[in-house]
Amino acid sequence: MAEHAELEVRPAATVVVLRDGATGLEVLMLKRAASLKFFGGAWVFPGGRVEPEDGDLAENLPEAARIAAARELYEEAGLRVPVRELVCFARWLTPPGRARRFDTFYFAVPAPNAPVVLDPRESDDYRWLTPESALAAREAGEIELPPPTFVTLSQLQGLSSAAHASVRLAERMTHYVPRPLSVDGGFIYLYAGDAGYEASDPHALGARHRLSTVNNVWRYERD
Repeated sequence: MAEHAELEVRPAATVVVLRDGATGLEVLMLKRAASLKFFGGAWVFPGGRVEPEDGDLAENLPEAARIAAARELYEEAGLRVPVRELVCFARWLTPPGRARRFDTFYFAVPAPNAPVVLDPRESDDYRWLTPESALAAREAGEIELPPPTFVTLSQLQGLSSAAHASVRLAERMTHYVPRPLSVDGGFIYLYAGDAGYEASDPHALGARHRLSTVNNVWRYERD
């Protein structure tokens, strides 16, 4: 494997922090500083790059990503969590052709009993949101969500508690290698398991596993 500095695809880690709020399941979301080049101004989960000090990137990248997830959560939001409590539930690869590409491990963890303290270099604001309210805010044009964040929030809809969400996410570990297809009015991102994935055919009949982002109407489908 090439040295970390030479990798075209950079390893990264993201943390979905879960808590039980007054109206149901809530997740911690940060508004990325507008000055940042990668999704500046968007609302995301805490996370960042996996660094060499996090572990052996060549031989044990998943474990290094787990350590990076805990480190990034503390650096970005001031929250400390035990590394072993982090549950990996997804891995996302940025499609080719993007200016920056990441191989990102997604983890879920219960929220610790501590206040959120932002790093102002990384984030301008934070909110505890139900998945439903975050998705509704995106649809209303109030916030921007990257596609992986939208998909994760869609999976969390309707789950009753943080404990329920942790179990459900872990049951369906998914490796996302998107195939984005340009269509009239937007894009369709096909994922493994979709009937059209291998042929890059959004019109193929059969199973669905895709994100449609057409005319500002976003819809995640998974059979």
